[in-house]
Parts: sequence; structure tokens; C-alpha cells
Amino acid sequence: MNPLLLKDKVAEFLKEDIGFGDFSARYLPIDKQLTGYFIVKQAGIVCGQQIPPVAYDLLGEADYMALVADGTTVSAGQKIGKVTGTAATLLTGERVTLNLMQRMSGIATKTARIIHNLDDATIKVTDTRKTTPGLRLFDKYAVKTGGGFNHRFDLTGGVMLKDNHIALAGGVKEALIRVKRQLGPLTPVEIEVETKQELLDAVAVGADVIMFDNQNPATVKQWRQLVPKTIKIEASGGISEATISHFKGCGADFISVGNLTNDVSPLDISFLVAGAVKKTS
Repeated sequence: MNPLLLKDKVAEFLKEDIGFGDFSARYLPIDKQLTGYFIVKQAGIVCGQQIPPVAYDLLGEADYMALVADGTTVSAGQKIGKVTGTAATLLTGERVTLNLMQRMSGIATKTARIIHNLDDATIKVTDTRKTTPGLRLFDKYAVKTGGGFNHRFDLTGGVMLKDNHIALAGGVKEALIRVKRQLGPLTPVEIEVETKQELLDAVAVGADVIMFDNQNPATVKQWRQLVPKTIKIEASGGISEATISHFKGCGADFISVGNLTNDVSPLDISFLVAGAVKKTS
């Protein structure tokens, strides 16, 4: 992750959470030195080990040591990080740090499961721009940590012509011609198609990537035969952890899965300082 952007984002989230100060800690011995551990409470893939040191540096002084690297598969009860610092730093930064690490680890874990369910090394699983505003940096890093690939990071990442763009231009062929006339040689063009005729038009004009939108695996496989190998194919639309296995062997180069980042179950991670006892109920 870009360290400058990461620091800015974490600072923004800490400001939101702290407000006018940590009222829970201010009347306690906040200068006391504590040691704490980050502990996963369910099996999964760890992601977000860059978060704690950035948060602690912004809040005060603390020494964080990652006990496992991002991308490591861990089991329930495993310690993944150790930190020593003042109570003020550790307690005030706890929630923001956990929120980000839990979400990122959940996305990485889900990405790995989806890739496992697909079971096709010839197809790359990618994310989309369906991310929560403000969290795209973290979400897309988590997808990569889980073994997936990033689609466009933002609107400057390439030209992607979808249904509304096509309607504006008057059709697939018209949209491609208008855009390709203006583009430089290093900018790829992807276009969405929903019918066989749109597909043939996209091939004729010369798209770099063609997205088969909301097509079943049999159709993807059939349409793939109509596309030169020089043009990449992306399957997209409604594909989930439960259905992706049906696309094994379909011939697509990429499958984009929106719910990698818009339907997130955070991995359960807790933070405990020495002497604290976590209640089980």
C-alpha cells in the first residue's frame, strides 16, 4: 500500500473515532506501559499488518511486532501481533486498528475461498470498484493478499464502457469507434456486451477486453470461440462464492466478483493487554 496514502487514511479514521478525546481512558493511568496481543478467534488469512504501526505512530509511542506475515493462514486462538506502549496509545488506537484488520482479513479469506472454489488456474479472479467509500485502498490490497487481482483502482485505470456509456454513444460499435479515435496507444479499452451481435461488433472494431455481462457459463464458453485470442475476456455479473465453481473451464481470462468487497464478513480478531480476561459470553 502507498505509505503516504495509508497514513492519511488511518489519520482520518482516528480523528473520526477520537473526536474530542478518549473519555474512557483519560481518568486512568494512561502513561502506564502495557503489552498487548492481537489474537484471531477464527481460522482465516491475516491481512493488515501495516495498520498497527501506522496508527501507533500517529497516536504516540509503541513498538509493534507482527508475529505472522500478511497472507498467512492462521487458526483460531493464534497470536498474530504483539505491541508494547503506553496505555493511552494502545487503548485509543484499538478500535480503528481492529476494524481495518478484521475487514481486510475477512476480504483476504473470502478471496482465497472463491479462488479455491473456482479451481481453475487459467482464470484470474478480480475485484471491482464496488468498495465502501474511503476503504478502497484497504479492500483492494486485501484482495491481492488473498490471491486475487485488482481491476481498475479508479476511473483513470483504463477505459471501461458499460451499458450507460453504450446507450450514450448509440451502440457498442459507435462507442468503441468514438473512444478509440481519441485514445493514445497505451490506454486499453474494455467494453461490456450482452448479446451475440454486440460481441461481434466489439470484435470487429477491436476492443482490448470484452466483458460478458450476466451470462451463464455455457454462453461464456460458446462466445469465447468467437473472440480472437488477442482479445481478453472477462465474465462478470452476479457471480458469487456459491456459483463461481460453475465457471471452471469456461474460457474466460478474468472473472470479476463484486461481492469480494461489497459483502464482507470481517475475520474475528481481538486485542488484549496483559492481565485482561476476555469474557466468553
